Amino acid sequence: MVNFKIYQIEQKQQSKIMKQIIINPIGIIHSPYNNANGIPIQGKFKNDVEAYAELLPEYQIGLKDLDGFSHAILIYQFHNQKEEKLTARPYLEKEEHGIFAIRSPYRPNKIGFSIVKISKITKNKLYFTEVDVFNGTPLIDIKPYVEYFDKRENVKSGWIEKHFQKENEIPKQAIL
Repeated sequence: MVNFKIYQIEQKQQSKIMKQIIINPIGIIHSPYNNANGIPIQGKFKNDVEAYAELLPEYQIGLKDLDGFSHAILIYQFHNQKEEKLTARPYLEKEEHGIFAIRSPYRPNKIGFSIVKISKITKNKLYFTEVDVFNGTPLIDIKPYVEYFDKRENVKSGWIEKHFQKENEIPKQAIL
């Protein structure tokens, strides 16, 4: 049985929190991809392409010590995507899946993330490979990829597993 008074209080607290979240970009991502032609669905499928994130000057100091990491997680906005869907067809197959079971840009909040390989950092620029982001993408945040925190054991990958049955073979649909 649900305690109705507690539920009402939680609803009121949620309505205060859930009105609006304002996130300001910290920079912009510069990549060779101006459209979907040739872009990989995940950067690790095309690791020889370089891009860079240019941070606003006030965030440059935030890059301190990131050069000690091999990879970073870039969090960004799917700025070119205007449409929202709760089901969509991923590039790997013809069947639609729930938006939270795929990595499509049709997401309700248009937030994406990529794990990139750090090449170098100079001033307010983070250079990287393993790019899967359009040129001009607003950068929201950067986090270091930490193997001890981010790597998981006994991982299941749902519907995607059938596309990666052959070891070290990338499906042709992985590059657009």
